Amino acid sequence: MRGVNKVVLIGNLGKDPDLQYIEGDIPVAKFPLATTEMRKEKNGNVVSETEWHTIVLWRGLAELAGKYLHKGSLVYIEGRLRTRSWEDKDKNKRFQTEIIAENLVMLDKRKDAEGQHGSGKTEQDNNNSYLNNDNDPDLDDILPF
Repeated sequence: MRGVNKVVLIGNLGKDPDLQYIEGDIPVAKFPLATTEMRKEKNGNVVSETEWHTIVLWRGLAELAGKYLHKGSLVYIEGRLRTRSWEDKDKNKRFQTEIIAENLVMLDKRKDAEGQHGSGKTEQDNNNSYLNNDNDPDLDDILPF
């Protein structure tokens, strides 16, 4: 039987994407993504819990992230988990779990030239509103709200 390794996140970038090119001129972008959940305690206090995720994008998605995303951008990410391990300089075994993004949707509303909020779409969005590595389904079919 095959397994399923699927992650779906909506959150804000913790910093600008770090875009680098590895051998063969392949673009790779990395950034932290914060997802925050609100819950109410028994005493009625509302508490927010923020989880940080390391997002890795490759090729075209990496270049788009480097060009259009910035600290605070709201994004929808679909991907898979990958855990890497290595030995640090003190010979301690270290681990890092990352989300390898396969789909990316920019959810920020764009401001027009006069500073007014527009439709939220850019020319890029009009041509390809759902950016991914595979196909182009309708956004309404994949978002849970």
